[in-house]
Amino acid sequence: MAPGLRLEQFTLRQPSLVLLVRAVVAGEADEVMIYRGFSSSLVRPTAADPEVPVLPENAEIEAIDVMVGPYNPAAPQYLHRGLSWGDMLPILEELGI
Repeated sequence: MAPGLRLEQFTLRQPSLVLLVRAVVAGEADEVMIYRGFSSSLVRPTAADPEVPVLPENAEIEAIDVMVGPYNPAAPQYLHRGLSWGDMLPILEELGI
């Protein structure tokens, strides 16, 4: 399963959490917000069809912030900041994702 889809599944199973993912997609920096199974780019256009992955399989994930949802940009509540993909993998595997 592609990393973006795994992270979406994580937020479906943990609906009180929001992920902010910093990644490189096709050589360009991107920031993607993932909440309750849906992804939206904060930098690039996001397809109207939620089935179109925002983070393609070849995206290079640089960091993942885990926050309490719903996201409030004026006062974000961070639980974890700057997790690497390697840091996130055991969390996903523990949940069977």
